[in-house]
Amino acid sequence: MNKYNELADLVASLQGDFEKFYDKGNKAAGTRVRAGMAQVAAWAKATRAEVQNIKNAS
Repeated sequence: MNKYNELADLVASLQGDFEKFYDKGNKAAGTRVRAGMAQVAAWAKATRAEVQNIKNAS
């Protein structure tokens, strides 16, 4: 479950910036949210490739 914990930690690290952007209208937090979402996308792409490689090796 290490990969799941990585994802959960990554998403949890964005919570403050999401609140600042959506609740308080802080534009700088919006930039951090976009950067964080790019990290999530990169993590997802790498994890998808890893899963495919493990599956194909079996």
